[in-house]
Amino acid sequence: MTTSAHPSRRHVLAAGAAGTVTASLGSGAAHAADLPLLGTYDVVVVGSGAAGMTAALTAARQGLSCVVLEKAPAFGGSAARSGAGIWIPNNSVLLAAGVPDTPAKAAAYLAAVVGPDVPEDRQRAFLAHGPAMLSFVMASSPLRFRWMEGYSDYYPELPGGLPNGRSVEPDQLDGNLLGAELAHLNPPYMDVPAGMVVFSADYKWLALAAVNVKGAAVAAECLARGTAAALRGEKPLTMGQSLAAGLRLGLRSAGVPVWLGTPLTDLYVEGGAVSGAVVTRNGAPGLVRARRGVIVGSGGFEHNAAMRARYQRQPIGTDWTVGAKENTGDGIRAGQRLGAALGLMDDAWWGPAIPVPGEPYFCLAERTLPGGLLIDAGGTRFVNEAAPYSDVVHTMYDVNDTDPAIPSWLIVDQHYRNRYLFKDVLPTLPLPADWYDSGAAHKAWTLDVLARSIGVPGAALRTTIDRFNSQALRGKDPDFHRGDSAYDHYYTDPSVLPNSCLAPLWLPPYHAFRIVPGDLGTKGGLLTDARARVLREDGSVIRGLYAAGNASAAVMGHSYAGAGSTIGPAMTFGYIAAKDIAGSL
Repeated sequence: MTTSAHPSRRHVLAAGAAGTVTASLGSGAAHAADLPLLGTYDVVVVGSGAAGMTAALTAARQGLSCVVLEKAPAFGGSAARSGAGIWIPNNSVLLAAGVPDTPAKAAAYLAAVVGPDVPEDRQRAFLAHGPAMLSFVMASSPLRFRWMEGYSDYYPELPGGLPNGRSVEPDQLDGNLLGAELAHLNPPYMDVPAGMVVFSADYKWLALAAVNVKGAAVAAECLARGTAAALRGEKPLTMGQSLAAGLRLGLRSAGVPVWLGTPLTDLYVEGGAVSGAVVTRNGAPGLVRARRGVIVGSGGFEHNAAMRARYQRQPIGTDWTVGAKENTGDGIRAGQRLGAALGLMDDAWWGPAIPVPGEPYFCLAERTLPGGLLIDAGGTRFVNEAAPYSDVVHTMYDVNDTDPAIPSWLIVDQHYRNRYLFKDVLPTLPLPADWYDSGAAHKAWTLDVLARSIGVPGAALRTTIDRFNSQALRGKDPDFHRGDSAYDHYYTDPSVLPNSCLAPLWLPPYHAFRIVPGDLGTKGGLLTDARARVLREDGSVIRGLYAAGNASAAVMGHSYAGAGSTIGPAMTFGYIAAKDIAGSL
């Protein structure tokens, strides 16, 4: 079964069985009004991820009083854990770097990627306000950004697509600027190697450091940055750590309090408008009033097993995601109780993951590098392994009903292991023993033994690899077109010719890695309009209620325009929400 280069399409889901609730809490509102008043602000923001902190920073710089309520004991949410790519076409960083972007190109590309899943006015709002948002963040915080040169848009062949990419990422930031607050920064998903300062754009080269001159040079540069920072007495932060820290510093400068350990339990309605948040603070319930509005940026529902079982395709669970563990859909459910419509609840920011002990590993380079392929339970290929990660998981689910592909298996040989970094394991070094003990990894000296170990037909696996090898030697993949798109070549080995993401498997022992539908977070939530206002199912606006980030239905629909398609829109619609509340949109 082949995959299309065009993003898949699915229908938007609306909230159903929960029932429609009127936009008044009735006796519940009276009860909430009797709770201790913890404070009154113009704007109450729920969540301290990229969406929430950008919204709060914008509100404060518009002259509005604001507070950020954060469920976790740390700030930053999933953004702090991430690589912090940011997809914002036509921003000042890109244009200064000479990227040949234009509003017309960006609009054509986004429309081609998203299709009819998202209203055109929301797409236009994102593209129109994104560049201003990024410039505002740089003017209102110590954050600076770098172009991720070469990180292609995910569908560069579509109209307006850029093979050299539109993504930016945060520049290096000194964690000492946070003082004691640094201890409250949500930790990264993966630690940077000790003594190094690494940007997201460096990882593609670090994976090749053992076999590529530029890879070795980038590794040396990362070490030199780390050494220089140490000599200056800095605590260097990059990626999501830099983004979250920089936004937090902006909030501190603007006088915005961030209340950690303060989960939302409900929204407060008065006079037909959302006018505050019911929270738990210091173990007791309380009310935080909002004069102008509440912005929900509380993340998705990736760690809510019941919601995932209800809305998403099976098999699914909460132990394959790398989203922040506090993301259990609190803001989504609070809005739903007020009659909010939901959209895209079946979808997530998917990516193939290896369920290693402790926390799943979200695969990027590993499935794309030459010398590996993905197989289903029948021992056959079913997808372009180098396709955008969300598309790979969509295909896993699409084929799973007839040709079981969950779990799938990434098969590589020892030649591959001798050349490339795998997760954080250096080439040639043994993988952790608990990977094998857990069944996440298998190794065998013959393909037949490997097939028995992972429960696939040996003859089918041999046939698949024989066919793959013959095609790899020619540099063509007529079955799944691996290498046809510029995107396919980002995480590959340029020394491998004629196709940098295709190489035969020939050197035993052979390795198999269990692949499941992982995600960076869910992408469905409260349905919003172009002003980030939350809507009911009849299209009417719930007054005073706004949403951004993964608590809202994504402007990317069922697709993924490029690296940072989560964080870029999250920050932009947080900015839009605050500007709308301030009357300055």
